[in-house]
Amino acid sequence: MTDLHATVAEVTERIKRRSAASRADYLRRLDAAADARPLRHRLSCGNLAHGFAACGSEEKARLRGELSPNIAIVSAYNDMLSAHQPLGAYPTLIKEALADTGATAQFAGGVPAMCDGVTQGQPGMQLSLFSRDVIAQATAIALSHNMFDGALCLGVCDKIVPGMLMGALSFGHLPTIFVPAGPMPTGISNKEKARIRALYAEGKVGREALLEMESAAYHSPGTCTFYGTANSNQMLMEIMGLHLPGSAFINPGTPLRDAMTVGAARRVARITALNQDGSYTPIGRVVDERALVNAMVGLVATGGSTNHTLHLPAIARIAGIVIDWEDFSDLSRVVPLLARVYPNGGADVNQFHAAGGLAWLIRELLEAGLLHGDVTTVAGQGLDAYARIPELDGAGKLSWKTPPRQSGDAAILRPVTSPFAPDGGLVILRGNLGQAVVKVSAVEEQHLVIEAPARVFHDQDDVVDAFRRDELNRDCVVVVTYQGPRAIGMPELHKLTPPLGILLDRGFQVALVTDGRMSGASGRVPAAIHVTPEAAGGGPIARIRDGDLLRLDCRSGVLSVLVDEAHWRDRQPANVELTPHHWGMGRELFAGMRSLAGAAAQGAVSLGELPQMASGRSAQVELPTPDSEPLTREAEA
Repeated sequence: MTDLHATVAEVTERIKRRSAASRADYLRRLDAAADARPLRHRLSCGNLAHGFAACGSEEKARLRGELSPNIAIVSAYNDMLSAHQPLGAYPTLIKEALADTGATAQFAGGVPAMCDGVTQGQPGMQLSLFSRDVIAQATAIALSHNMFDGALCLGVCDKIVPGMLMGALSFGHLPTIFVPAGPMPTGISNKEKARIRALYAEGKVGREALLEMESAAYHSPGTCTFYGTANSNQMLMEIMGLHLPGSAFINPGTPLRDAMTVGAARRVARITALNQDGSYTPIGRVVDERALVNAMVGLVATGGSTNHTLHLPAIARIAGIVIDWEDFSDLSRVVPLLARVYPNGGADVNQFHAAGGLAWLIRELLEAGLLHGDVTTVAGQGLDAYARIPELDGAGKLSWKTPPRQSGDAAILRPVTSPFAPDGGLVILRGNLGQAVVKVSAVEEQHLVIEAPARVFHDQDDVVDAFRRDELNRDCVVVVTYQGPRAIGMPELHKLTPPLGILLDRGFQVALVTDGRMSGASGRVPAAIHVTPEAAGGGPIARIRDGDLLRLDCRSGVLSVLVDEAHWRDRQPANVELTPHHWGMGRELFAGMRSLAGAAAQGAVSLGELPQMASGRSAQVELPTPDSEPLTREAEA
């Protein structure tokens, strides 16, 4: 076995030391919640009768017994979102598969699933990040009935998988497998998509041409095919060992996709606490410090979505683990970029999958000592199991094979010995503006250092309007403030991608600085995003004025305003009226979440103080005894 890379080992040990008290507290609560018998037998007779009242007679008989696992189905299904529409057929498939093994499944609950592609640039986008924490809560509500021995989480897209994982980790004693739907087939090329969007931004084509192009790009059930947050989610679930191996990028509606869903159902029933053969695999043990380091390595090796610099710290904290942006940065310095998938290249995820995909990439990283192979996974075989490709044999039975040694397309997927770049391209910037994240895997060398006057805005629509008035035809750093979680919920600023890209093509030095997000669409334009502290939290970004000279240095990791120190210290923050952003489209319902939102560098969590992070205090858990029938019961960890 290849020795673990020194930096990967050092970052892992650093995280373990930092998290020692909170992780121990989490695991203590996990162990207290676990039980060798079905958890439903902690319920009173009245509780249990309510829990299976709607079941058939055979299911009731199984649920009354003590040896038959009952699996919760938590789903993000709705038929508006292309990525989640295929999930509608999964519960029946899962129940039939489990019935064949003597187990049962119940649809425990649905979680909201909003699409950033639909809300992008609209008021509803200001609910997007907070939807992650709502989904975490909804997942917890679905599992709170204490009827279940394991869970299947059905979800794909941006905030949905992170939210479901946060909710599932709050029930860390339950074995849980994530079940995706897969990407839609390839539509028009990403190059053509970018070309039409740029023409529309310049006013050279109309809305009908743009809509025709977008309809050809997003055209059928399945995940969008570019490598944004949704598909980065699937990579993470795979490399963290929470999928059945090879699940991520199989198209929906195919026999292999259905076989993987059936396989996941049968596997989760196999790893519950009912089996006394040592196969019990609670999700809280799968998601440990090593798995989170693997997730960060996978993110930078593939050029994944910057949204995960928010989501992974939030997920980790639920499991009692503290990771920070320094961990991402240190790993990015030693992990090479092995994939070029749009927006970091021309290929889509279907082409990436055909070139060898995650199985090929995971094997490369394992053989280079850049991943922990000795992790706990739902497959039960360490991470080596994820370096294989699923297929159906001649009898239609699911099996796995070793991928070829050579990449199927060196323009998409390369080995560690000849990467696209020697590092992962995720850089943490620091300076007198605080800290920020910048993804440079698609940024050309000549744009890595920019020093130019600021042009300050407080709304992305104002940036677009200024572009259309030709006010940005010069070297400049576009600064968009009061976009953070406490201000307006930290929306993504995708409207800015076409105009800023056009300015770059016109020969100007241009960059973006914001306390908002750009996510997986971060591309050719250097974008210092997630600036912390945010403007609404008293961050110095609120003091930038038009004309201030800003320096964004992605080589040295610097983000600074070059203003006389005394003058800068005395300057007051801009006075921005945010009330119009707090009403309409449901935004008034999220005032509490805005007020509770933490810093971006800690995951922008809006759930308040998490028990395991509360100054090292231990959260006391009292569980009812199996034979008691109290009128009220405490929620379990």
